[in-house]
Amino acid sequence: MSKVIVFDVNETLLDMSALDPHFERLFGSAGGRQAWFQQLKELWLVGLVTDQFTPFSELAGAALRMIAEMERISLTAEQGAAVVSALKELPPHAETEEALRLLREGGFALATLTNGGLSAARAQIEYAGLESYFDHAMSAEEVERHKPAREPYLMAAEQLGVAPGDIRMVAAHTWDIAGAAAAGCATAFVARPGKVMNAAGPAPGLQSNNLRDLAHQILGTDSPGR
Repeated sequence: MSKVIVFDVNETLLDMSALDPHFERLFGSAGGRQAWFQQLKELWLVGLVTDQFTPFSELAGAALRMIAEMERISLTAEQGAAVVSALKELPPHAETEEALRLLREGGFALATLTNGGLSAARAQIEYAGLESYFDHAMSAEEVERHKPAREPYLMAAEQLGVAPGDIRMVAAHTWDIAGAAAAGCATAFVARPGKVMNAAGPAPGLQSNNLRDLAHQILGTDSPGR
């Protein structure tokens, strides 16, 4: 069956290791980036459970301040804002553009769905030089429910004019795969460095350690006309 291919943005398409120099300057180690993103994820998941919505950029700043406090590091507002702003200037992973080109040439409609703000997500894709590959950009903030809640995936299906089962969600995060599956979407997991699937969670429909190979799998499975 033909599907719309919907991509997560941070880590899936774009390489967040570009933020490492910021964390090295502020925290003395690039490892602070992983701690920060883990704290950020905790904040939005707590928001889901408690039905409290806070925009991604605010959560990102709060998580950064929390990590600085844990490490007993003085962090100015300007330093924190610089890190959050740097999210808009991430490069694509090496094989991202080739994978998107393969899928576009294969006849697929492509879209993005991120927990980040919509304007920031568009700026990210433009900075990475990928805007020509996508037909639609969407943000979980449009429904004020972060992924992996069902609402963002259902919103994506509605905006794209398809059933949830006609979406294949591509992500580098197990929580994104689980959320998409719970909403009725097909899934594809890209195992970026340090990312593995949840052994107790739903298995992705497709899986690879790079987007190029995943694109070939999608072409063989979901190609228009099948």
